[in-house]
Amino acid sequence: MAEFDSVSKSLLSTHPQDFLAFLLAHADVQWIETLNPEQPTVETQMMDSLLRVRLDGEEALVHCEFQTTDSTQVPMPRRMAGYMGRCIAEYGLRLLSYVIYLRPDAGRGDPGCYVQEVSGHEVVLRYKVIRLIALDGAAYLSSGNVGVLPFTPLMGRPEEVGVASWLRRCVETTEELGVSRAVKHSVLAHMGVLSSLVCEESTVFSLISEEIMTEFPLLESLRKRALEQGLKQGLEQGIEQGIEQGIEQGIEQGIEQGIEQGLRQSIQEALAIRFAEDAVRAVADRLAAVEQVAQLQVLLRAAIQVDQLTEFTRLVDEMTDE
Repeated sequence: MAEFDSVSKSLLSTHPQDFLAFLLAHADVQWIETLNPEQPTVETQMMDSLLRVRLDGEEALVHCEFQTTDSTQVPMPRRMAGYMGRCIAEYGLRLLSYVIYLRPDAGRGDPGCYVQEVSGHEVVLRYKVIRLIALDGAAYLSSGNVGVLPFTPLMGRPEEVGVASWLRRCVETTEELGVSRAVKHSVLAHMGVLSSLVCEESTVFSLISEEIMTEFPLLESLRKRALEQGLKQGLEQGIEQGIEQGIEQGIEQGIEQGIEQGLRQSIQEALAIRFAEDAVRAVADRLAAVEQVAQLQVLLRAAIQVDQLTEFTRLVDEMTDE
């Protein structure tokens, strides 16, 4: 899950003051510099982020680890004890350490401390555990904290709001930000990658523009991976259908039908997210008349990009009238 850790670290390094506000909720804290987190242990280890700050008028360190899943090979308390011990030995400053868990099911068993209970040699090192799913996503979405906005799809959402609808709200809120185009696109790109932890990738790419995807290589690679997976599923389904029919012609037809079905489903999902369900259902019959894979690929791109459903309907009509 290195890509998600990389996105998280990129956000913290780009918006350190925003993250300090998120982590400490403290008015009197100011970022000074981001330190090199490499630690010269027997096997070189890298902390995710280490910031030197001024807290209540005195210098301190803020250390943050991003975890996509639970740490199993080395338990998180042991890892944190190693990181924290090195920081204390190297800098001798007050240290505030955090672990942020990205996936909703991660971090439930993290005690937030390393404890050694040996008489006369007791050791206790405490750190803060932040599970994004336990936070009020709506509050952070309205906070205007640019550095934290990309994480809001992973936070707790209102009970009546589904995952896809919540992501749409997060994207729309970001698009309304009063910031530069470059900052807005950066936030959306990071949000797109992180939200793929909880959303279908087809949903993510129905809400993030192609312009932004091609502008940020990590998001573009995620899109290509999603398309490859979709084609693979279509081929597998087609081969299965063909084997059941038991003839070579059946295999070829089955493969083509599987790809067509996968494309139609993706088109309908993209339209359902972006437009009213009743209107989308009305288009379904027209869409069934489009049989060529190349045309369905064009329609999938249109379903993601058009501003009005009427534009999509007109394109379908043009294809079926030919």
